[in-house]
Amino acid sequence: MQTILITGATDGLGRELALRLGKNARVLIHGRDAARAEKVRDEILAAGGPDPEILLADLASLRDVDALADRVTGDLDVLINNAGIGAGRPGTGRQVSADGIELRFAVNYLAGYRLTRLLLPRITERIVNVSSAGQREIDFADPMMEHGYDGFAAYCQSKLAQIMFTIDLANERPDLIVNSLHPATFMNTTMVTESGTRPTSTVAEGADATMQLVVGNDLPSGRYFNGLRESRANSQAYDGDARERLHRLSDELIAGSAG
Repeated sequence: MQTILITGATDGLGRELALRLGKNARVLIHGRDAARAEKVRDEILAAGGPDPEILLADLASLRDVDALADRVTGDLDVLINNAGIGAGRPGTGRQVSADGIELRFAVNYLAGYRLTRLLLPRITERIVNVSSAGQREIDFADPMMEHGYDGFAAYCQSKLAQIMFTIDLANERPDLIVNSLHPATFMNTTMVTESGTRPTSTVAEGADATMQLVVGNDLPSGRYFNGLRESRANSQAYDGDARERLHRLSDELIAGSAG
């Protein structure tokens, strides 16, 4: 039986993936709220799935990310880095994580980067990074966006960082299938509705696309998908020097938070 960790599994796309995959796999339900996580667990059990495990952690804290990784025991067949936050409500200003890192970069990208690095020796099959078609080149002169902050730009930058990390991981671990995707445009999720945007896709559509990368056969690795189709990401994703700069920046931010 597969063991699958889904971050952000108590709402939206993550919840739908947990319910689908939980029918036949042992799902590790990550979330921040115990009651919501228990509800997902109960739904999986009611459907006849194996007993899931709940792992609570706030991905805005690298200390919590480390603790989450420590609680994952044994091998992990699939890691789905799904948890994320959007641009926020209209008028939301620049925010930082518990570690002083720009919040969208911290939650959408760096938490997944750190968690994946910690778990990588025990991942046996696949990694799926839930990204977005909204992508923006990283300005390495101001990666934390301390000047001219814009929430949507911060979101788009973090999502491109996920794709860049995906390509590096695929090169580093050719034994794994590692891909990223834009599941669907403006799904009916909390992230979309709180921004004031009208949903144009369903969570079910996004789950269909993500499931292809989780269970599909004969998949390539190191690719970016838009829905069900392989696509082309922002050109910075394919710049090896930019990816190396992102790698160094990521490790420096993590090292700085440890201090």
